[in-house]
Amino acid sequence: MAYRLLWADDEIEFLSAHIIFLQSKGYEVKSVSNGLDAIEACRDEAFDLVLLDENMPGLSGLETLVQIKEILPATPVVMVTKSEEEDIMEQAIGSKIADYLIKPVNPSQILLALKKNIHRREIVTEKTNSAYQQNFGKLGMQISDSLTIEDWMDVHRKLVYWEFELENTDNSMREMLASQREEANNMFARFVKKNYLKWIGGERSARPMMSHDLFRERVFPLIDRGEKVFLIVIDNFRYDQWRVLASEIGADFSIEDELYTSILPTATQYARNAIFSGLMPAQIKSMYPDLWVDEEEDEGKNLNEKMLIETQIARYRRRDTFSYNKVINSTSADKYIDTINNLQGNSLNVLVMNFIDMLSHARTESMMVRELASNEAAYRSITHSWIRHSAVTRLFRYLAESDYTVIITTDHGSVQVNNPIKVIGDKNTNTNLRYKLGKTLNYNPKEVFEVKEPAKAMLPAPNVSTGYIFATGDDFFAYPNNYNHYVSYYKDTFQHGGISLEEMLVPFITLRPKK
Repeated sequence: MAYRLLWADDEIEFLSAHIIFLQSKGYEVKSVSNGLDAIEACRDEAFDLVLLDENMPGLSGLETLVQIKEILPATPVVMVTKSEEEDIMEQAIGSKIADYLIKPVNPSQILLALKKNIHRREIVTEKTNSAYQQNFGKLGMQISDSLTIEDWMDVHRKLVYWEFELENTDNSMREMLASQREEANNMFARFVKKNYLKWIGGERSARPMMSHDLFRERVFPLIDRGEKVFLIVIDNFRYDQWRVLASEIGADFSIEDELYTSILPTATQYARNAIFSGLMPAQIKSMYPDLWVDEEEDEGKNLNEKMLIETQIARYRRRDTFSYNKVINSTSADKYIDTINNLQGNSLNVLVMNFIDMLSHARTESMMVRELASNEAAYRSITHSWIRHSAVTRLFRYLAESDYTVIITTDHGSVQVNNPIKVIGDKNTNTNLRYKLGKTLNYNPKEVFEVKEPAKAMLPAPNVSTGYIFATGDDFFAYPNNYNHYVSYYKDTFQHGGISLEEMLVPFITLRPKK
């Protein structure tokens, strides 16, 4: 297909050599000598790009540009001018030109402008696909050879990087990447099965930083250095979603980007309570039984977070003043931000944000939301829209002008599940699709990570015979009763609680305002 160009210039007769050059490159070029003819041509025909002289008699280039944009709003316009006056450049840029060329122009400059504005996507796609193909083997070897948690964090970062790079390219490359991520998650699950109980039962130096370490190792040291800390815990927030947020706020902050390892189960009741208490779940239940709620109880599982923070501060004999707040929608977020100045006297302010977790649940329950967030890229896009158009923007604008050190983290991530595996339990078995605990669980041990002695994983056991099992990769638990309905309802939903790179290796970000 030949691309069609419109070139408007009052000296068009002197540009015949340029036009012949473009035609030799396969472009169709329509030429006009004034703004009115350019506007009329745009009404009659569609063009892939317009080259527009800024200094034409009669209707000026800028005036012509405004009318062309009304007729063909998506068509890129390249302004060509003799003038280098800053005011004219700003007016042209303000009118959303695609590029700006200073006369005299040579054919190579014009060709570069065309490649940037017409062929960018196909060129980027070709180069990105080629780069991923060249790195495919190296990344595959790294997945096979990863021996430490740091290796796996590096793999996770690289997979997320390529997800963003290949997001708008052809399906074959994205399918290759999806296959590579599946392989990585299978290998990561083997790694976790081999090491998790050693981490929990061993010395701190022998394991990665985990949920219950965050306050002691990252928050308290900042306060001890005299920094005021603003801790934002975004429930169910994955590393790829952090990358989306970073694109919005990165210009205002210097960023320290870390990953840490969530405890199992990768579920709010366990992981977030571990963050705020500085203890593993079994320790919370033993030391503060009034603050722990077992799975089978109807009471909310995260109603005691402020008190858990208090216990951790008291246990370390600290005197930190702090606030704890939770926002679940834009209204409560706006109210919080309106009163945020009242918190400046605290050494620590903790804010829990639940939107992404609510989105995950809404996507499961609503076919409309599932259509809007049909895949990983669409799920990120909705997250991006929430960040850009919600009170989150106001919050970070305020923090960018403050003297806070800002920490953004989460309790766990989520994974898109596709593969059902059968499990049978009694009526007291919990409902989560990525982990189960109960007395009489029936399952295939080869398909799960099983913890028959919860004490070894520092998990509470409501009964002597209670055991835990965790799904890996993109598996989810399904009951044999009404199996087909159950599978069709939950397949392709985002779930958490089990073992995957997305659920366990999650962001811990430290921001300092650049002001």
